Amino acid sequence: MMKVSPLIARMQAELARAGGVPQARPRLALPPAVPVQPDSYPLPAFSFLVSFASSNLQQDCAFQEVSGIGSTVETEDVREGGENRYVLKLPKGVTHTPLELKRGIAAADSTLVQWCRVMMEGGLTELVRRVTLTVSLVDAALVPVRTWQFADVYPIKWEVEPFKADQSTLAIEKIVLNYSYVIRSR
Repeated sequence: MMKVSPLIARMQAELARAGGVPQARPRLALPPAVPVQPDSYPLPAFSFLVSFASSNLQQDCAFQEVSGIGSTVETEDVREGGENRYVLKLPKGVTHTPLELKRGIAAADSTLVQWCRVMMEGGLTELVRRVTLTVSLVDAALVPVRTWQFADVYPIKWEVEPFKADQSTLAIEKIVLNYSYVIRSR
């Protein structure tokens, strides 16, 4: 049985007290779910799982958005003596785009929040605790179709998106993570 976060439990309790979920407009009927085959393209991006290898961070794996999966090969320009028609571009190394995770603001006792607080508010007095993070695109049966495993992950930015009085939206926090390298499988 999946553990429900305290925030979701509070929201469910408030809905139960208010007499349930208000009726919404009827939605268009969707075709029945068809499992995505590994060779089916394009893959849907709305069904994904995030998991931390660290056992105490496993309870904080619900995110509404994951972005920043990418790598770039840096190059160095080299001009050959006497050759003026082109400039050689030699590879120097690979850099990775920081990974961004977005979700509703979590409870203050969340283990992921505590991990970020140690990094952001601790003045770097403790060792940086690096973990392995896995992001998987999954099919309708929650079977991974594509997986990215990020090594040596640690938080570098933690921010709350703007509060807007004219909109009825959830408060969202964004956690930006650095990592050493990524391995893609499947």
